[in-house]
Amino acid sequence: MGMFDPIKGFGVTFGMMFKKVATEEYPEAGAPAAPRYHGRHQLNRHPDGLEKCVGCELCAWACPADAIFVEGGDNTEEARYSPGERYGADYQINYLRCIGCGLCVEACPTRSLTMINFYELADDDRQRLIYTKEDLLAPLLPGMEQPPHPMRLGENEQDYYVNGPELARKPTGATEAEAVK
Repeated sequence: MGMFDPIKGFGVTFGMMFKKVATEEYPEAGAPAAPRYHGRHQLNRHPDGLEKCVGCELCAWACPADAIFVEGGDNTEEARYSPGERYGADYQINYLRCIGCGLCVEACPTRSLTMINFYELADDDRQRLIYTKEDLLAPLLPGMEQPPHPMRLGENEQDYYVNGPELARKPTGATEAEAVK
């Protein structure tokens, strides 16, 4: 240790004393998250408003923290929530247990479950950290209809999962020949 080493150490301290302090007004103005940050989960919808979740429970099986509970229900012609035979009747994610690994997103065969970049998940009530299906469902966009309702994008579930993007882009009132042009 040299004679000037303590002076070098204090030099860092004195250099920082005269720099402008960067303060973020967090509760009033939150900092934007990185675009690829994975935070809260979201259950997505088809362009007509039907849910993409088919109640297969693969996300719950893939979760290493056992934070996801899914109970599937059967669709009927009077009450259709998804294009398949089943839908996620009861869906819960316990954020007290979730480790944010994203294995549930990878396991989802219909791309129903994704993670958005919302990061404010802290709360002082344990019950509010158990998100239910109503909390996780994506909001209805213009042109979407609140389920249950009949399938609008085709006659069967193949139309939704194979031809769904093309059917959603088809202008309303256009015939198939006009939509192909």
